[in-house]
Amino acid sequence: MNKIRKGDQVIVIAGRDKGKRGVVTLRKDDDHLLVEGINMVKKHTKPNPMAGTTGGIVEKSMPIHQSNIAIYNAATGKADRVGIKVLADGSKVRVFKSSGEEIKAA
Repeated sequence: MNKIRKGDQVIVIAGRDKGKRGVVTLRKDDDHLLVEGINMVKKHTKPNPMAGTTGGIVEKSMPIHQSNIAIYNAATGKADRVGIKVLADGSKVRVFKSSGEEIKAA
């Protein structure tokens, strides 16, 4: 079970974007996530008349390692760790480590 999923509100805890918040838009692989507005880079693109795209410098979001982000707890306004709790019926839910409350699925 992934502790950070698509649609989660996260905060960057290390790197040049430290302190910024965003929403996870995609899991690239087991370790890398694409977060909206985080780790933005400028990419030089060639024009492609067949596809109808113009050339130039485009700002693009790049994947960030999951060790550099933490889930954002709106109740405390801080970063938090994620724990997994097994319910009586055998299903697993994600919970905040600080308070023990369940993380709402986005």
